[in-house]
Amino acid sequence: MVQYILEQELWPIAPTLFVAAFFFVFILNWPRQRSWSRAIACTFVLAVAIRYLHWRFLHTVLPHPVDGSFAFIWTWAVFCVELGAFAEILLFLVVMSRCVDRSSEADGLEKRFFAQSKEELPTVDVFIPTYNEPLDVLERTIIGALALDYPRDKFKVYVLDDKRRDWLKTYCEEKGAIHVTRPDNSHAKAGNMNNGLKVSSGDFVAIFDADFVPYRNFLRRTLPFFTDPTVGIVQTPQHFFNKDPVQSNLSLEKVWPDEQRLFFDEMAASRDAWDVSFCCGSCSVARRAALDVIGGFPHDSITEDLLTTLAMLNKGYKTRYLNERLSMGLAAENLKGYFVQRGRWCRGGIQTIYLHNGPLRGPGLSLFQRAMFLPLSWLMQYTTRFVILVVPAVYLWTGAAPLYFTGTQDIVYYQLPVLAAYFLLMGWLTPTRYLPLVSSAVGTFATFRMLPVVISSVIKPFGVPFRVTPKGSGNEENAFDAYTFFSIAFCIAVTALGLVINIVPEWSRIGEGEFSIVSAYWAALNILVLLVAALICFERSRPLLDSFATDEPARVVAADRSLSARIVSLSLDRGVASFPADPGMSPGDRIWIEMERFPHLEAKVEGAAPGKRGKPACVSFSYSLGGACHDAMIVRLYTGQYSQDIHDIDKSAIFGGLWKRLFGRSQTYDPA
Repeated sequence: MVQYILEQELWPIAPTLFVAAFFFVFILNWPRQRSWSRAIACTFVLAVAIRYLHWRFLHTVLPHPVDGSFAFIWTWAVFCVELGAFAEILLFLVVMSRCVDRSSEADGLEKRFFAQSKEELPTVDVFIPTYNEPLDVLERTIIGALALDYPRDKFKVYVLDDKRRDWLKTYCEEKGAIHVTRPDNSHAKAGNMNNGLKVSSGDFVAIFDADFVPYRNFLRRTLPFFTDPTVGIVQTPQHFFNKDPVQSNLSLEKVWPDEQRLFFDEMAASRDAWDVSFCCGSCSVARRAALDVIGGFPHDSITEDLLTTLAMLNKGYKTRYLNERLSMGLAAENLKGYFVQRGRWCRGGIQTIYLHNGPLRGPGLSLFQRAMFLPLSWLMQYTTRFVILVVPAVYLWTGAAPLYFTGTQDIVYYQLPVLAAYFLLMGWLTPTRYLPLVSSAVGTFATFRMLPVVISSVIKPFGVPFRVTPKGSGNEENAFDAYTFFSIAFCIAVTALGLVINIVPEWSRIGEGEFSIVSAYWAALNILVLLVAALICFERSRPLLDSFATDEPARVVAADRSLSARIVSLSLDRGVASFPADPGMSPGDRIWIEMERFPHLEAKVEGAAPGKRGKPACVSFSYSLGGACHDAMIVRLYTGQYSQDIHDIDKSAIFGGLWKRLFGRSQTYDPA
C-alpha cells in the first residue's frame, strides 16, 4: 500500500490516510468515557498539530523576506493568530484527555447522607435573584423551589428582588417564599446575593437564576458531596425547556441540541476530572462557611460565579461537577437576548485577567490552575474565525498569501492531517454535539457581534453595566438581525467577487501560483458556511411556552361520550391528545380531560387532524388553570418528569432542515 502511494505520487495524502486509519482502527473503537483512551487520542492529535506548527513556522513564516511589506506583516499576523488558536486547542486537549462521571459516587453518598436523622440534616437557603423577570418566568422557579424533596423545615426559599416590586412581594407571601429587597442595586447580581447572605443563615446556599426550575431531587443529589469538607461548590449542568434561537432559526429544533450542550455535557465533566471545574452561577450549591471565608460573592467582575470559584480555590476549596439533569431553564428566546447573554459572559471572562484575584494574579493558584482559567477561548475563538473568513478574500484582492508558499502538496501533506484529526476527535468525543458545517456556521454567525465585544473588553474591560438577559412575556419580539446579515452578505460578496475577478486574466490581481487553487477551495467553503450562518439572522416565530412530550393515559369526556386517549404533549396552557380512531371533535368543542398524575382539565378544542397511514388521530386543545391546579401543573411538568433533551443527531434530518430553510417556506408553530 505504501509503495503504491509513492508510485502514484499520492504521497501528500499519506499522513491524512494514516490519521484516518489510526482513528477508524483504534480510537473510534475505544470507550470514549475512559481516561486512558482519551489521553491517547488527545496526545495523538496534539502530535499531529505540533508537526503542522513546526512546518508552518520553519518553512512558511521564517523564509519570508523581511521587507516590511504588507505580505510580510500579513504572514506574521496570521501566524500569531494560529499560535493563539494552538494554545486554545492545547488547553482543550489537556482538559478533554480526562473524564469523570460522579453519578455512581452520588448514589453512594446519597444513601449515607440521608441515613442520618432529619434533625441532623443541614439547613439550606435557596436564592432566586431577580431583576425584571415577569411572573410567568418567576412563578415556575418559585413553585419548583418550594416543591424540593427535602424536609420543609430544613430549607427556605428567598426571592431576592432587585426591582422592589410590590406584586412580587404579595405573590411570595401567598406561596410561602421570603421576599427580600435592598435600598440600591450596587454590584448587580453579586451584591443582590450578598444581601441575601445577610438575611439568611442556612448551612448551604442553592442558587437558581429567576428562569431556572430545580428538579425535586436537586438537593438530594448535590448536598451529599459536601461531606467532603474541601468541597466549596457543587455545580450541575444547565438544561433548557425551550429551543434557543439558533436551533429554531435553522429549523433544527428536534434534531440538533442547544449550543451549550458541548460545554455542560462534555467539557465541564472533563474539567472536574482535573479539579478545575467552576461555578456557572445558576443550578449550583455553595457552602456558606466557604462563602464567609472569601467574604461573600466577589463583585469585581460581572461574572461573579467564575470569581467565586477562583476565590475558593485560593482558600483550598474545590468545585465538584455532577453531570445530571437536575434543573431546567429558559434559554435566550431571541437573538437580542442571545447576544446580551454571550456578551456578558465574554466581557466577564476577559475582565478576570485584569483582576488581583483573577487567574494571573490570584494568590494560592498553581500554574496549572492559572492556565486552565485563562479566558483563551473568548479571546481566540472569534478572532480565529474572523481570520479564516478574510484570508482568501485578502489573497484574492491583494495577492498577499497568509504564508510563504511552498506548494499545494505541502499544504495537503501538513495541514490536511490536522483538520482530519481534529474533526475525527470531536466526532468521537462529542458524537451528538458536533457537526463541522453547522458548528462552524454557528461560530461564524456569532463572530460579527462578539468580536467587537472581545476587542472592547481587552481595551476597556470595565465600565459596562451588568445587563440581564431579557426573557419571558414582553420579550416576544423576533426581529431580523440586519447587522449580522449584512456583515455576512458583505463577506460573501467580497469573497465571491474576488473569485470572479481572478478568473478573468485581464482582471486578475494575483500572479500564477498554486496557492490560488487552495484559496479557491477555501473561499468556496467559506461562502457555504456563511450561507448557513445567514439563515440564523432570520428569526422564526416560536411559542412562548414550549410543550413537553408526555405520553400520559387519559380519559377524555366530550358531550355524552367518554373516550380513551393518550396526552402526547402538554404545556401550562395547551396540549395534544392522540386517539386510536377519529374522535369526531371540532374546533370550539368543550372537553374534559382526566389524567392520573395531573390536574383534571376543562379544555377547548383548537384543532383536529384525522389519523392517516397508521398514525393516530390528534386533537389540540387549550385550557386555563389557576391557583393550586396551576401550581400542580408546574410541578408535574418542570421538576423532573420530562425533558427536552436531544440524545442523538440525525445528520440527514439536519441537512434536510437546512435545505428547507434555504429553499422552502418558513413554517410557523403548530401545536398539533
